[in-house]
Amino acid sequence: MFCEKMKWVHVFYVSILVSPIFAEWNTRDYVRREHSLTKPYQGSGMSVPYWDFLGSTIVTSNYVRLTPDLQSKSGAIWNTVPCHTRNWELQVQFKVHGRGKDLFGDGFAIWYVRDRMHPGPVFGSKDYFTGLAIILDTYSNHNGAHNHQHPYISAMISNGTLHYDHDRDGTHTQISGCEAKFRNYNHDTHISIMYRDDVLTVSTDLDGKNAWKECLRVENVQLPTGYYFGASATTGDLSDNHDIIAVKMYELDLLETVSIVRFRLPINLQVDFQKPF
Repeated sequence: MFCEKMKWVHVFYVSILVSPIFAEWNTRDYVRREHSLTKPYQGSGMSVPYWDFLGSTIVTSNYVRLTPDLQSKSGAIWNTVPCHTRNWELQVQFKVHGRGKDLFGDGFAIWYVRDRMHPGPVFGSKDYFTGLAIILDTYSNHNGAHNHQHPYISAMISNGTLHYDHDRDGTHTQISGCEAKFRNYNHDTHISIMYRDDVLTVSTDLDGKNAWKECLRVENVQLPTGYYFGASATTGDLSDNHDIIAVKMYELDLLETVSIVRFRLPINLQVDFQKPF
């Protein structure tokens, strides 16, 4: 079991009260179109409303392919609208597949970060990012002790000072994770990233049964508003097709109490924690 105690700077917040708003409908079922990506993808010409593309990304009638099953490719999609929703759920339908039977890679990441459209070494996006990354890693680099198999899903939060170490599969900076065999299925595969009341919950539907299975749940995760959603992927010596089929973002407002509109401003707070991976 790999266990490391570390100090890091957590993204905290200051809440600024703007105005009270009483919930008038079940906003848990409210899809925010400006943060979603569904078929048909095309807008006018070759553009897709609310989304920008980077690198090897191609748009077809059935999927958005971040990378083809070829070596040394990198691609990304980025939402053009910052998210000012306090509580949200992002559901992503995806497909990772390729010709490799035993060796394949590298995987992809789903982002909620301050800076968009920055290619880099962390599954196609920048290192030392500020925000949240949900990483779906298909290849184990084996250079460091950990007790899980791949494919593997992990969560990482950074304030811009943390380095994602591929040689250690990111184990020293993840806040939680789970094994998840999500590759080379013929049926649809989905991941849900829910952020509500400072609790981050990641669930998967990988068996084609329309049922969520919890992967990880972490409390006291305090993220600012105004960051951007995105997804990126990369291949190296090994490769896979990394496809995004759909992205749906749901606004989650608590119905039991009066909903308060709050904007979060990041400040620095030292946090000690210890967690085995």
